Amino acid sequence: MIGRIRGQLVEISDNTVLLDVGGVGYEVEVTVGALSQLPQLQKQDHPVELYTHFVVREDAQLLYGFASRDERDLFRALIRITGVGPKLALSLISSVSLVELSACVQGGDAAVLTRVPGVGRKTAERLLVELKDKLPALSAQEIALARRADGQAAGEAEDALVALGYRPAEAARMIAGVKDASASTEDMVRAALRLAARHAEGAA
Repeated sequence: MIGRIRGQLVEISDNTVLLDVGGVGYEVEVTVGALSQLPQLQKQDHPVELYTHFVVREDAQLLYGFASRDERDLFRALIRITGVGPKLALSLISSVSLVELSACVQGGDAAVLTRVPGVGRKTAERLLVELKDKLPALSAQEIALARRADGQAAGEAEDALVALGYRPAEAARMIAGVKDASASTEDMVRAALRLAARHAEGAA
C-alpha cells in the first residue's frame, strides 16, 4: 500500500497531477482540496506531499491523492459502501466538504448528495445510513466555524483555477463572482467551476 507520496510537481491535467519522485513520474488523481494547495507549492518550488490510496485492478493500477489524512479516511469509508467506487468517492469528496457531509448525515438530508454527479436517491440514502457512525458529530456553531474561510481563501481559489488552465485575470473574475466570506477555498473553486459550466451551457 502506498500511503503517502512526496515529490516535485511536474504538471497538472484536470484533476490529475504528475509528481517526480526520485526520477520516477507518478500520476495521481486528486481531490479539489488537494488541487487547491498545489499552485502555491509550485510557485515556491516546494515538494508536494499527498496522502494516498493505491487501487489495483486487473486492467490498471491507480493512485488517488488527498490533502489530509481525514480526506483519505473519508475516501476509504466511502469505497466500502455498496455502489460507491473510487471515482464516485473522489467526486463526492471534491463536491461536498467534510463539514457539509457531516451536516447532511446529521440532518438526514439526501438532497445535497443527489446533486453530486453519479449519486442517485438510493445511493444518497445508503450513504446517510452507512456514514452515520463514521463522521464527526458537529454542533451548529462548529459547522459554521468550520465553514469560515481565512483571509487567503480567495487568493488560493484563484491560484487553483490558474492551475486548471484559466488566465489569472479570468480566474480573478470567476472568484469575484462567487466570493463569500464564509466559504472555504474548495467551496469557491467548486462554485466558480459550476458558474463557468452554466455560462458555457448558455452560450451553446
